[in-house]
Amino acid sequence: MRKMGIALALATGLALLVPAGGAIAGDRDVIREGACTRSSDWKLKLSPEDGGLEVEFEVDQNVTGDRWRVRIRHDGDLVFRGLRTTRGASGSFEVRIAESNRAGADRFRGKAVNLATGERCVGTGTF
Repeated sequence: MRKMGIALALATGLALLVPAGGAIAGDRDVIREGACTRSSDWKLKLSPEDGGLEVEFEVDQNVTGDRWRVRIRHDGDLVFRGLRTTRGASGSFEVRIAESNRAGADRFRGKAVNLATGERCVGTGTF
């Protein structure tokens, strides 16, 4: 009985050490992070998905309600252009798009400009 209790305690402890499924980056994910020209931070994540690539570009500003002009390029080609507003407790926004996985290396560049302050965020990554 005592051995069973120890085994159960160990199993429970190990389960607590393993993060939830969504919190782990995949083995093939490419994640790049950096600072913007002021106090914001950016993150660019490239992940294989259904034979293509999922591209996530995020800016965390810690201020809600600011509007940003966002562009994403894939090998120099403009693949996303739009406006985003920071929201939530973290004062952030995220853009997610699906792209084809082109032959050779796929280079992505996300750029965001805060329309009120002029702050710029530029992140690049290659898959």
